[in-house]
Amino acid sequence: ELPKIRMPRHLRETYIRRVGDAVNIMIPFQGKPQPEVSWTKGGQPLDTNRINIRNTARDTIFYIRQAQRGDSGKYELTVQINGAEDKATLDIQVVEPPGPPQNLKLVDVWGFNVALEWTPPADNGNSEIKGYRVQKSDKKSGKWFTVLERCTRTSCTISDLIIGNTYSFRVFSENICGLSDSAAVASGVAYIEKTKTTYQPEKIPQRDMMEPPKFTQPLTDRTTTRGYSTHLFCSVRGFPQPKIIWLKNQMEIREDPKYIALIDQGVCSLEIRKPGPFDGGVYTCKAVNPLGEASVDCRLDVKGEI
Repeated sequence: ELPKIRMPRHLRETYIRRVGDAVNIMIPFQGKPQPEVSWTKGGQPLDTNRINIRNTARDTIFYIRQAQRGDSGKYELTVQINGAEDKATLDIQVVEPPGPPQNLKLVDVWGFNVALEWTPPADNGNSEIKGYRVQKSDKKSGKWFTVLERCTRTSCTISDLIIGNTYSFRVFSENICGLSDSAAVASGVAYIEKTKTTYQPEKIPQRDMMEPPKFTQPLTDRTTTRGYSTHLFCSVRGFPQPKIIWLKNQMEIREDPKYIALIDQGVCSLEIRKPGPFDGGVYTCKAVNPLGEASVDCRLDVKGEI
């Protein structure tokens, strides 16, 4: 009977574990007489101080007591009988939470708004950065509040701050393991100046206020898993406050319980509840006011469960 490796389905894609987790994998095979089993990594024998291999007549067991990032990589399994052989590859990725973002700066303060910029973390935790969580804290309460989740850019605008308050800002990185253990904190603070007189809209010339819609943060392409609710985010400004219209494949999304559209502090969000394969496509956010309109697009891909 020729040698044949029966690689389990969940091991045919990248096998992801966290740092410190155990890796305990059994891969069955067949063949008579009993095949010779060998493991290599990059063409070299395995480090037996870190990896234990136990073979029986029907399977091979790959075991690491506490995985480290250096254990990531492609492992080659070969099963051989008298010159006939079968091969398979085991791709392991060992991940951990990322480091905090770098160089967080408060780049501008105007009216009730601030603009922040930062750069990606020096250490991504051996996994792609999925986004950033932005938080603000006013000096009076000292409490931190989240204003943006899964921000996919390295800059953002925070609006609708309160006159007379002084704000601090911090940003966390996020990967498949979750948020970074610590945050980057902006060195400066933003003071929203008080006006000397009572706010009276009619005394302010309209030409200084009127502004057509403009997106300050666009939509970004997303990939999600079937059955897991996902959110699309973008930011817009304009006066009068623009009306927000969401479209899917150029068709307006009306009152549909699958979708929840919100706008808060200039941040537009669309929640797609438990998406299925047919919920993939091109989503558009359109902002309209009497001075004009603007729109941004993104593509959403819905994959089956792993």
